[in-house]
Amino acid sequence: MIEVKDIHKSFGDHHILKGVSATFHKGQTSMIIGSSGSGKTVFLKCLLGLFAPEQGDICYDDRYYSKMTLSEKRELRKEIGMVFQGGALFDSETIEDNIKFPLKMFTDQTGEEMKERVNFVLNRVHLENVNDKFPAELSGGMQKRVAIARAIVMNPKYLFCDEPNSGLDPQTAIVIDNLIQEITEEYQMITIINSHDMNSVMEIGEKIIFLKQGLKEWEGSYKTIFKTDNKAVTDFVYCSNLYKKVREVYNKS
Repeated sequence: MIEVKDIHKSFGDHHILKGVSATFHKGQTSMIIGSSGSGKTVFLKCLLGLFAPEQGDICYDDRYYSKMTLSEKRELRKEIGMVFQGGALFDSETIEDNIKFPLKMFTDQTGEEMKERVNFVLNRVHLENVNDKFPAELSGGMQKRVAIARAIVMNPKYLFCDEPNSGLDPQTAIVIDNLIQEITEEYQMITIINSHDMNSVMEIGEKIIFLKQGLKEWEGSYKTIFKTDNKAVTDFVYCSNLYKKVREVYNKS
């Protein structure tokens, strides 16, 4: 479990996060949503250890980040997988070498062991015979699957995704959503997704946290979001045609 306890984060006089608390459980896909400037990107970077809150703390399975030594923080980093918004693949490296990158950085595996692990995760994301290809030779959806393969190659406890469906068509986005949810359940990871895609939120948002101006304005799930009377939430999500249709169905039930 990840426990976020009353974290505050500022940059100069700009107070971004204002006492946000939350818990995230393994085997569950959690979505962080909010408009631009709400603090969701800063929140995600705090969870990743890229930003240090001035107040409050983040606890990873009973380990408080603020009390960790540099060595312990490095060990924690090995337990984290990250899917970046643009995929962040190395254009000049093959798919196999892209996925090997965390293994080379954090393990002492032999070349053969790394190749075996690469093939395993590529098979898990339903990609075959792409080891020697370069990112530019793959479609956008396939590149995202490679990014997911790289994120899980270390068998992480925690998976963080920043706008994983950015730039994808709706059908491909559904494939990526389903893949992330399947992997989360299969490996019992704690998965936290920063997203503005309401289709994704309503498809796999087992837990949803809505941030507004640095505060946790609302918390629920893809089921309860349909019935909320929180005006800030409905103002944010009601622009989605899918939300309108589903809310009408749920309100009639």
